[in-house]
Amino acid sequence: MTRVLALCADDYGISPGISAGILGLARAERLSAVSCITNSTHWPELAPRLSDLPKSVDIGLHLNLTEGVPLSQRLARRWPTLPSLATLISRAHLGLLPLAELRGEVHAQLRAFLHGHGVAPAYIDGHQHVHHLPGLRDTILDVTEHVQPLPAVRSTARLIGPGYGFKRWVIEATGGRRLERALTERVMAFNPALLGVYDFKQADYGALMRAWLNALPPEGGLLFCHPGTRLADDPPDAIADARTRELAYLSSADFKADLRDADVVLGRVWRTVDARVNPRTSSDD
Repeated sequence: MTRVLALCADDYGISPGISAGILGLARAERLSAVSCITNSTHWPELAPRLSDLPKSVDIGLHLNLTEGVPLSQRLARRWPTLPSLATLISRAHLGLLPLAELRGEVHAQLRAFLHGHGVAPAYIDGHQHVHHLPGLRDTILDVTEHVQPLPAVRSTARLIGPGYGFKRWVIEATGGRRLERALTERVMAFNPALLGVYDFKQADYGALMRAWLNALPPEGGLLFCHPGTRLADDPPDAIADARTRELAYLSSADFKADLRDADVVLGRVWRTVDARVNPRTSSDD
C-alpha cells in the first residue's frame, strides 16, 4: 500500500544560503512543507520569495525561542538574548518561564509571518521542538486557536525511525505526549508520526532516509529535515555540513528512486482525532 510522507524543511529565513537551498527543493516539489523562522533579520527580505512555490508545499511558522534575539520589546526587556535549549527546557519544567512575555513573543513572530507571507501559516511548530514544553505548550495553542484558518500543529509524541533512541525519548518525554493529548482535546490537526531525528554527523543521509521510509507507518508521517547551502556572508552554522549533505541527497535521482522503491509519495498527513473515539492511553510526562 502506498504510504504518504510529509517532508518538511526547517529553518527557512534563518540565512540566505539555507533559504536558497530550501527554495530550490520546494520549487522542484521535493518537499511537502517549509517551516519559517521570522525573528531573523533576513526574514523580511526572504519572505516574498515563498509566493511562487507549488500549491503542494505548505508554508508554516517555526517558532524560535532559543536562538538570536526576541522580536517583542516586552520579552527583550526580560531576555535580551534568547536562552539556550537546555535553559529553556529546565525553566519550563520548573515553572519559571515568563509566560506573559512569551505569549507576546509568539504573537510577534506570528505577526511577522502574516506581514511577510500575507496569509496565515498552514501549520505551526517549534525550532528545537520548544512548542511542546510545559507552559509554552498551552500558551502557543491558545494563540494558535485564534488564527483563521486554524493551522495544524506538529506533534512530537511519536518519534520513529532508526537509532538515536535516547534523543527521541527526550523529545517525546519533555512534552510531546502531553502536546498530542492537548491537540486531540482541542480537535486540532496534527501529524500521526514524526521522523528525522539523528545526530547531524552521519555522512550517508540516503541510508538514513531509506531507514525512515522503511519505518513509515501505513497512516503516514512527517519527516523534518535541515537542507541548505552556505553563502560567504551567512552567519556561522553548527550543522552546515549536514545541511549540505541533506540538500545533495534530496536534490538527487537517488531520493526519487528511494521513494519509488519504498512505495512512498510526498504529500500532506495532517489529521484530527476525536478524543471520545481515540482516547490517549500513554502515561503522563
